[in-house]
Amino acid sequence: MRILFLTHYFPPEVNAPASRTYENTKRWVRAGHHVTVLTCAPNHPNGIIYPGYQNRLWQWEERDGIRILRVKTYLSANKGFAKRILNYISYMVSAAIFCTMSEKTDVVVSTSPQFFCGLAGFFVSRIKCCPWVLEIRDLWPESIIAVGAVTNRWVIGLLEGVETWIYQRADRIVALTRSFKRHIAGRGVDTDKIIVITNGADLEQFRALPKANAFRAEQNLTGKFVASYIGTHGMAHGLDTILKAAVLLNDKKEIVFLLVGDGAERERLMKQKAVLGLTNVIMLSQQKKEKMPEILAASDACMVLLKKAELFKTVIPSKIFEAMAMERPIILGVEGESREIIEEGACGNCIEPENPQALADAVMALCEKGGYAETLGKNGKAFVVKEYDREKLAETYLQLLVRVSADAKKRWGIRQRNVT
Repeated sequence: MRILFLTHYFPPEVNAPASRTYENTKRWVRAGHHVTVLTCAPNHPNGIIYPGYQNRLWQWEERDGIRILRVKTYLSANKGFAKRILNYISYMVSAAIFCTMSEKTDVVVSTSPQFFCGLAGFFVSRIKCCPWVLEIRDLWPESIIAVGAVTNRWVIGLLEGVETWIYQRADRIVALTRSFKRHIAGRGVDTDKIIVITNGADLEQFRALPKANAFRAEQNLTGKFVASYIGTHGMAHGLDTILKAAVLLNDKKEIVFLLVGDGAERERLMKQKAVLGLTNVIMLSQQKKEKMPEILAASDACMVLLKKAELFKTVIPSKIFEAMAMERPIILGVEGESREIIEEGACGNCIEPENPQALADAVMALCEKGGYAETLGKNGKAFVVKEYDREKLAETYLQLLVRVSADAKKRWGIRQRNVT
């Protein structure tokens, strides 16, 4: 089968959508299928092209048997609504134009957000004359409304109308959470058309490793209890909570808060750290994906935080699965479906979002109780192996694509017979 996958993000970018797409598509190639990924020149999150790449009209490369077609886009940092929308629309236009350079296609998959990448799947599937599977990793425009990035009711109404239109025209929809499925069904979409395939952990890459490693030594973390946040520093994450918790624990010299990543809020957070004079907070820029296991291994606990908003009860941050796979306990400041997973797996402490005192107390509990953190970590590993192994999830996804392609060919054959 020949799969064309549309994504705005792909390695060497290291965010969650890039990782999910890469980990799935490389497994589909291993299973004997032909996969082409249509994406941008890597530039997330700062809008600056990575070394070794150019923002050309198109450029081909290959990674683990995946053919990668990178197309030209308007470059923008991951902040500022208007410029980001231009960036997204330019990708949609380029995808529709240059998809003709890829081989004959049996099924098109497009992933959203961003919103216009999802929409691009509609146009590309029509051009390629094949079925379209829409993947929903986050609810958009709901997510940008929740953080106040757009407030104009006319614009919101327009975007929500297009959102519903997209749902209704996809041949199948892959939702990452049960909550997403309920939301999409609420827009009048048949539930049989929607399948839930969650994120998971690549157990080949993320596995239990010794805590004492080169990263700990480089950052002078030997003998410290390290509570880490690894990921995007965005408007949705409420990372001020970490700085406020660090103030509360400033006299606990054995505790260090580690923040790793980039995003729209990082510069402001660094200035705030300086204003507060925090010596127990280390902030590092985005690191290569290959270094993530070492950083996670150096952590005593992994923080997963989002702002306190109704929408975020529907999401499951992918970083919780990687922490589970590494046998690291989780401090979860997210309500809803994510909390249900942590509680079911007995692999972390759940706190109220945006509550610095609750975060400080959770860190202290893990630091002080001998063996408690290790028990939670082992519980998480067992749970992720059972329920959230990327290998099994990628196979489920692949079988869906096979069925969608076969159903489309069957319908096409019936139409041809009716015509003749």
